[in-house]
Parts: sequence; C-alpha cells; structure tokens
Amino acid sequence: MSTTTRAFRLPAVAAAAALLVACGGGGGGGGDETLPSVDTSSVTAADPGSTLDAGWQRRGIAQIFVRSYQDSDGDGKGDLQGLISRLDYLKALGVGGIWLMPVTASQDQDHGYAVKDYRGVESDYGTLADLDALVAAAHARGLGVIVDYVINHSAAQHPAFLNSRSGSSNAFRGWYVWQSSHPSGWSIYGSDPWHAYDGSWYFGPFWDQMPDYDLSNTTVVAWHHDNLRFWLNRGVDGFRFDAVGNLVENGASAWENQPPNHVLMAAVRDMVGGYENRYMVCEGPSDPVAYAASCGSAFAFGHQSDLIAAAQGDTTAIAAVAAYPSTAPAGAATFLSNHDSFAGQRPYDQLGGNVAQYKLAAATYLLQPGIPFIYYGEEIGMAGASSLDGDPKLRTPMSWTAAGGFTSGTPYRARSANVSGYNVEAEAADADSLLAIYKTMLALRGSRPSISAGDYRQPQASGTLLSFQRTQGGERTLVVLNYGSTIETAALTGLPGGTTLRSLYPAGGGNTVVSSSGEASVLMPARSLRVFDVR
Repeated sequence: MSTTTRAFRLPAVAAAAALLVACGGGGGGGGDETLPSVDTSSVTAADPGSTLDAGWQRRGIAQIFVRSYQDSDGDGKGDLQGLISRLDYLKALGVGGIWLMPVTASQDQDHGYAVKDYRGVESDYGTLADLDALVAAAHARGLGVIVDYVINHSAAQHPAFLNSRSGSSNAFRGWYVWQSSHPSGWSIYGSDPWHAYDGSWYFGPFWDQMPDYDLSNTTVVAWHHDNLRFWLNRGVDGFRFDAVGNLVENGASAWENQPPNHVLMAAVRDMVGGYENRYMVCEGPSDPVAYAASCGSAFAFGHQSDLIAAAQGDTTAIAAVAAYPSTAPAGAATFLSNHDSFAGQRPYDQLGGNVAQYKLAAATYLLQPGIPFIYYGEEIGMAGASSLDGDPKLRTPMSWTAAGGFTSGTPYRARSANVSGYNVEAEAADADSLLAIYKTMLALRGSRPSISAGDYRQPQASGTLLSFQRTQGGERTLVVLNYGSTIETAALTGLPGGTTLRSLYPAGGGNTVVSSSGEASVLMPARSLRVFDVR
C-alpha cells in the first residue's frame, strides 16, 4: 500500500469503533488524555414525506449565510429565529427554496465548514428546535430547505479526530488520513497538505484545523449516511455537498476528481433519492459536468464568469452564454457569485456598480435553463465590505435598511460598502430597482413551465445581441437581450410562422407579428431585455 495514498487504515476499525460510544475512545499515544465519546449511533430512514410542489427547486434557491442574514436577539450575529422572521421576504422574492450554509456546530464559529458536531446546531444560531421551526415555517410557505453538508473533512476539535490523533492503536485512527512519516512531493492550493502531530502526519489540505476523513473506510461512509438520514428524517429537503472533488486522494499527482469520488456521491444520491421530493447539489469546481452526473446536480462553475463578461458586452462571452445550455448537464446549478472569493467578487463590484449591466446578467441566468442560486443580497446589489478582504468581504450582514437593519446590537462584521443606497427598504419602493427585476424574472420563472423546466431552442448570438426560446408543451417563451451600449435590431429566425410575440417584459412593451417564414425583427434599446409569449 502506497504511503502517499488515502487508503491507509487500520484493520477491524468497524468493529472497534462501535465500542467507543460507550467507552469514550481507545488507547494510544495520548497518555492520560481523556478522550471524548463519538456518536456513532445508527439512524434508520423515516421519511416524513413532502408537502412541496414537485420541482420546487427549479423556481430558484436563495443561498443564505445565517450568521449574516438577520439577528433576532441583539448579539450582532444572525440566527435561525431571525431567518424565520424573513421568510415572507424570501417567499415574495419568488424563490422556491433556501440553501443554508453550515448550521451545524463548528470550530471556526463563522463560515461553519469546520464541523465539530454533525447532529447539532451551532449555538449562535439556536437549537435543533429552532431548526425544526424554520423547516416547518418554510414548508408552510411552500419553500424547500437544503442544508450544507461537509463530507470531506471535520474540525480538528471533532471527537472522532481527537480520538484519532491520540495514537495508532485508537479505533478512530483509520477515520482520518495518517502517515508515520512526512509524505513528500505534495502541494495542494499552493501549500503542503500534511501536518505533524505527535510524531505522525495527518492530511488536511484546506486548513490544519480541518483534517480529511479517509473515505475509503466504509465505516466512515456509513456514519455519514446516518448523519444525512438524521437531517432528512427531520424534514430537510436535501443537501449542498461541499468540496466533492477532494474526497479521495490517490497520490501527490492524483488528489482531485478521482473516480471513487463519483462512486461515493452516487451512493449518497441513491440514499437521498429514497426520500420523497428531495434535492442535492454538489460543489465540484474543476469538473462540474462530471459531478452533475454523479450527484444529479452541480454548480456551473465557469459559467458565472461568462455571464458577468457578457453583461459587459464581451461578444466572445455572449456567444459562450448562448451555447452553454446546449451542452450543460441537466443538473446544472447556475449562479452569479457565492460565498467564496475564488468564484468571484459580488456582482456589483465586478460590474463596477453598473446596474443596467447587472440587470442583464441576472435576467440571463434566471431565464436560461438550470437551477439558479441567488446569493443573499445579490437581488439588491450588495457590494462587498470595503474594509475587508477575502471571503469575509463577501459575507457581510444583509442590507435591510440604509442603517443596516440586521441587528439591534453591534454587527459582528463590517457592513456592505453600499448599504446606504442598496438595501431592501429603498429598493422595495423603486419599481426600476434591481430587486424589482429579480422579482419579475423569478415570477416569470415560477409561472411559466417553459422557463423553469422547458427545452432550450434556437439560441442566436450576434455581436452584442442574444436571443433564445424556451418551450414546454404548447408554451413557448422568447427572450431577447442587447448587452451593447447602442440600439440594435434583433433579426429573429426559427419562430413558428404567423404567430404573435406578446410582450411579457416589459409590461406594455408592444407586440410583434412573426412572418409566415418564422422571422421577426425587434428593436432593442441599449442594454435592454425583452421577453415574449409566442402565440
């Protein structure tokens, strides 16, 4: 067995691990260290069913960072009760569900991806009862709730890792990736992923406080499945899986997107699919097409950059945006930005505050195929915090009012740089705001099956013009965009002959008659959008 592979594990781990619940760990190099117990109790599937509409996720999903969304108790940090108080806003926005960034108890107590309890809620956010109340309140409004799940690694403070690091004879040693000597030749994201502890080395490529599980260990995989059933049994509607490209390593030059990753996630998909009307999506930035196949849905990394560039009038990007849905996997989850800076800054910052371009970027991905994910505050044009860098810059408190509106206390983090002008209160009163365009596009998506789930037909890119059709049954929607700074005439082809283009957006925009040969011309002002019902 190679000393640099992830397959290293001790024999008889499965039998020994079950004993640790009662005895609180195994012996080893930790001396007199008192080791915590590890909850390895099995969870049997008990599907509570679903009250949501089939395909609820296709209406769009809002990505929520609970810590930054709404504080209910004045401690300056968002919480689950605060989020419950804002569900009516999300319902009115028009999304079909919400994705909660990690709400499990974490070591970092910020982003949440250093999980130290997979079956407990972060104390800053509330309790399991609060989570149950959120799910019930969301379901009462027809909104689904998916939660982040970190399958690749845990916190260094997780009881299983505290046991694992205590010595080679501990039954949890094989839950993580350990080597007796420092493996050479490794570099992941520019750093050595191996970390020394008590004469041995453990694998943690993201952070020394987030050690990776050994997912070739079937006991670990079965435990993750039990954790997933724990949440599914409580009524959550699915999961977003973190870092699935990093699950298994087969050497210093084969540490990403290995074949076993897809086997692991396909098995998870089968398990989740045993519950009614559930949805899961995976983060695999360097191979989204492959993970869409194994997970059923994956984020469309790369497409978000083309959407932003197209909105700025880049003709190469416009052509790429036109072509993307024709080659994209059925489970593509589209977005403009998210909580990670490697995916790009907030759209407002990328576009230099150009709201006309912003509206076009939003309309494009909300009307094209895919499952659109809207990062919280994107719909009002929140900028990053001018005083912060890296990921925290993207994770500022939600801008509800010009003064913030996030907390009655002192916010735990700096506000968005443009909170005074770009906030929910101001934009709700402006019929021409970003919030208005998001609501309108999401309303079209929610009311027209051709947009939410239909085919993608006749994409045409010509200079700064883009047009495409969406069809479902007898319903046909035509979308035309001009990303340029001058008036253009869109020469449209491939339409049903003799039909009428009835304006859906803008309201009162005027109708157009299609010739018997299926052609029509539409005058497009600079940086404009037209949406038609083809009758």
